[in-house]
This record gives sequence, C-alpha cells and structure tokens, in this order.
Amino acid sequence: MQEIKAAVKKSKDFFARGITREVAFRLKQLKTLKGALEENEALIIEAMSQDLGKSYFNSYVTELGLVYKEIDLFLKNLNTWANRKRVKTPLMHFGSRSYIYKEPYGTVLIFSPWNYPLQLSMLPLIGAIAAGNTVILKPSSQTPDTSSTLEKIGKNYFPPGYITFIKGGREKSRLLLEEKFDYIFFTGSKFAGRKVMEAAAYHLTPVTLELGGKSPCILDREADIDLAARRIVWGKYLNSGQTCIAPDYLLVHEGVKEEFFKKAKGYIQKFYGDKPLESPDFNQIINKKHFERLIKYLHKGRLITGGNFDEDRLYISPTIIDQVTWEDPVMEEEIFGPILPVLEYKNIQEVVEWVNNRSTPLALYIFSNNKKVQKTILEKIQFGGGCVNDTLFHASSPYLPFGGLGESGMGAYHGETSFNTFSHEKSILKSSTFTDFAFRYPPYKLNLKLLKKVFKWL
Repeated sequence: MQEIKAAVKKSKDFFARGITREVAFRLKQLKTLKGALEENEALIIEAMSQDLGKSYFNSYVTELGLVYKEIDLFLKNLNTWANRKRVKTPLMHFGSRSYIYKEPYGTVLIFSPWNYPLQLSMLPLIGAIAAGNTVILKPSSQTPDTSSTLEKIGKNYFPPGYITFIKGGREKSRLLLEEKFDYIFFTGSKFAGRKVMEAAAYHLTPVTLELGGKSPCILDREADIDLAARRIVWGKYLNSGQTCIAPDYLLVHEGVKEEFFKKAKGYIQKFYGDKPLESPDFNQIINKKHFERLIKYLHKGRLITGGNFDEDRLYISPTIIDQVTWEDPVMEEEIFGPILPVLEYKNIQEVVEWVNNRSTPLALYIFSNNKKVQKTILEKIQFGGGCVNDTLFHASSPYLPFGGLGESGMGAYHGETSFNTFSHEKSILKSSTFTDFAFRYPPYKLNLKLLKKVFKWL
C-alpha cells in the first residue's frame, strides 16, 4: 500500500515541476527510450523467449520493430503535433483569435497485457510521455522476465518519478486503481476492463479501454483462396493465436470451404513443418490455466487438422475445426489460442446478421475480390478496425487509429492518435480589446426579429 502511494506521489510531484511540458524534454526522453531499448535488445528478446517461447524474428517483427518505428514517427512529428493550432473564429468575435492548445493530463496509469509484453507497454507509453505526462506502468505478472527487464530500464535510464514500473499481481492492480490518476489506459480482458472503468468512474478519470472479443474472418467465394489461406494461417497462428486481433473464427462460403481446408493444411505444414510443436517459430500457451481452457475446445466438431498438444510444455498445434455451431463452447468467448473454428454460409446477408447479433468485434477481416461484397461488410457491420484481403496488418500502421467499439473497447491510439489520446485540448479565445458590441450587454434593446437577423449575419 505505501509503495503504491509513494510511487503515485513521486510521479505527481515530478509532473508538478513542469519540465514535462517542454517539448525539448519530451524529445530527449523519447531518444533515451529508443537508446535504452537498443542497448538492451538482447536482454529483452531473451526475456520474451523465457516468458512466451518467442523466436528472435517473432519478437523483433511483432514487438521491437514496431516500437522503434513508433518512436521515430514521434521524433519526426512531435514539434508539429504539439504546436498550438489556430482555428476559425466566428464573425461575432470580430478582431479575436481562436486557438487549441495540446496539454498533458498529468499522471497517467497504463496497464499492459502479457501477450505482447513489450509492444503493448511501449506504444501507449510513447504516446503518454510525448504528450508531456508522467507515467506509472503496470505490466502483466504473467511475463515476469520481460516485466523485470522493463523495470530495470525504467530505473537505469529515467529520473525517479518520471516513468515508474510497478510489478505484481491483481492486488497491486487493485491498489493502483484506488489512487486518483489523471488518465487510465488499459489493455486486457473485458472482465478486467469493467473493473478498471468502475474504479475510474469513482474519481471521474477518463479512460481508454483496449479489450478483445471474437473477431470474425470472412472468406467469400470470389476470393483468392490460396492467398487467403496463407494470410489467415499466418494471422491466426502468430504468437500461437494469443493476439487480441487474431481471426477468432472463420465464416467461409460453402462453395470454397473444402478448397480452403486443403490450402490451409498445406500452409500450416509449410510454416511450421511436420511437427509444429517442435517448430522454433511456434510458441507456447502462456500458462496452464489457459492451456486447460483451450484443450476443452477440441472435443466438439470435426477436426480438420491439428488437435495435438504437449501438456508439459504447454503447446497446442495449429488446429482447424469444422462443423461448429454458434452454441458450442468454442464460440462463446474469445479463443486466444491456436484453434480456428469454421462455420459456413450461403449468402453474405447471413454473415451480416450473424456478426451484428453478437458483441462488436475488435477486428474483422474480409477476403473477397468482389467490391460489392467488400462494401456490404465494411458498411453494414460495426467493428473496431480490420483488413480487406489480409489479417492483422492494420494494427501495424502508425497512421491508422487502433481501438475497439462497444464491448471491444473505447478510445484509440497509435501514431498521432496516441498523442491526441494522452493530450487535453484546451480551447482559448483571445478577444480583441478594440471592438466591443454594445448589444451583448443589458439592458437588451434588440427585438427578437432583429436579433435573429444579427445572428444570421454574424
């Protein structure tokens, strides 16, 4: 308890010094962060290997590389983004000028998850410090090696109170939520997101919630089936399916289902070999609890491929299951593992109705070369974001806001959107001292008819 209170006080005291408001200071810290990550790159990659069984390539492409790219974007554009912005002024304020100032909230609390422990810690952190805030970051207890490495970086490269990492489990999270922060950014499950929002509501603290959900992938009969199979297999089984925007289930047109199965099995073998559980490019399930939850899904439906597992090493092979129904357990909650259930459809309107009758997904993917089908899906289904003829890649662009909708979250980040998320827009009107319309003051002498004419003119 005292550790938490002391950390929050130190962070607030640091912000009160005012130095984080200086853009030059923020740029310096971003350069320091990039340098710290580069100097500790080998340690970070080893930590993620210990925590998640990730390969060097996987760790760099899905984590470090994206973080470096984000920092570079901020270094290039922060001066412009942080400048006050002049906007139009109504004629009724003749002689005055209107501005929007971007200013920091203050002390920000960030919760990061275990599935991408570096990327999902660093991307919101970059936005928060670039906007001029101080940060307390609570990484997941499920990735202890990565969390410890990040904590050491925080202590060794940054002044006390500026960026603080708090390690620990649920009790630490609960104690943090009892404190008053100026902004909270959370990535995780819907259940935990509700707890965060409840706590934030008590202090009237603004929040961004990056949650998950069952993200559908739609395979139309007019798609390039070979390309679709390759990209669906890649997107689904990356990080062993432990990706919040992974294709959770496949809706495939009945006319191309068998062809997809043939192609997908071929790409699983090509990517991960005859023994995927031994592939260096395929990693383990995070813990035994999640492993046991996942293997229960293997008992329903027709197994197309996979279904093998190693309980001692917590590995489950890339699996595709056909003849699944909406009532089966695998369709009740986000899978978050290397299991792809498949449902077939006859027409695209069925797809629209099925998806819209369920919780709003964080992501959606449509594979089709028919522009009318693409338009129908994009315009008639609500979801956070997604791709046409690809999977996952929308989340790797710093120029596209990333975020959910409804039960999949609220708010967004990445690139300039991150800067805006962690900045308060302060609206300022600088009034003229040379003009002063008499009719604004009582006693009011303009009749209503004349007043309406004046407002139309202004």
